[in-house]
Amino acid sequence: MNALVVLAAILFLLMALIGGIKGIRSYLALFFNFAVIFILLFFLNDPNIDPIIFTIMASIVISCINLFYINKVNNTTIPAFISTIISIVVLLLFIIFLTKNAMIQGFGEEEVEELSIFSLYIGIDFTKIAASVMIMSTIGAITDTAIAVSSPMREIHFHNPTITRKDLFTSGLSIGKDILGTSTNTLFFAFFGGYLALLIWFKDLSYSLGEIVNSKIFSAEMLTLLCAGIGVTMVIPITSWITSLYLLKHQEKTNSN
Repeated sequence: MNALVVLAAILFLLMALIGGIKGIRSYLALFFNFAVIFILLFFLNDPNIDPIIFTIMASIVISCINLFYINKVNNTTIPAFISTIISIVVLLLFIIFLTKNAMIQGFGEEEVEELSIFSLYIGIDFTKIAASVMIMSTIGAITDTAIAVSSPMREIHFHNPTITRKDLFTSGLSIGKDILGTSTNTLFFAFFGGYLALLIWFKDLSYSLGEIVNSKIFSAEMLTLLCAGIGVTMVIPITSWITSLYLLKHQEKTNSN
């Protein structure tokens, strides 16, 4: 417990010194997001509640915290928020279709022994739970990519107010291409870093490569990783289009007033 407090204090000091007020807001946003996820988990235990609906609601709240609370409401966060929600809805439809056909919901055979003493008849749709887990695993990366694209686009428009919508959109795509590789690699190494123990477990079980790839646990995590990559890739053109449209519409409205 003391180590957690010390590390949390060091993180707070560094974020406050380097980020100032925005750094402090970012630090507090961590706890707000944790509270949202905790509340979501509480509601997911209720068989009478649709996990998909509450996941979308939680994603909207988390996006508001990460965008509007940290960076306030401005010409950067509004297009990023709209792009994030559009991307999540489109990705959710794809994930629901994927989870129903990939049959990755539930538990793998490696977990049967530990779960044998428990009843699995809990009245919860594991297909929807799997979709919710995928969405919650991608929301942070999608939001981060959206703000990373919309922020420099606003700067480009600010320094070149006569730029056309097409050129601004092209600039957004160019920015997205630069961050796409690092974003997808971040997701990739986050997966292998977080599930290194799982890979070691597979080695101890003497699994072949084919058995590892066809394992439900590994497949579920890889599908989550790939869906996150799809979401990060998809949000780039969406953010570029939304931001270019919003900035020029806002400029026209300002000039008319």
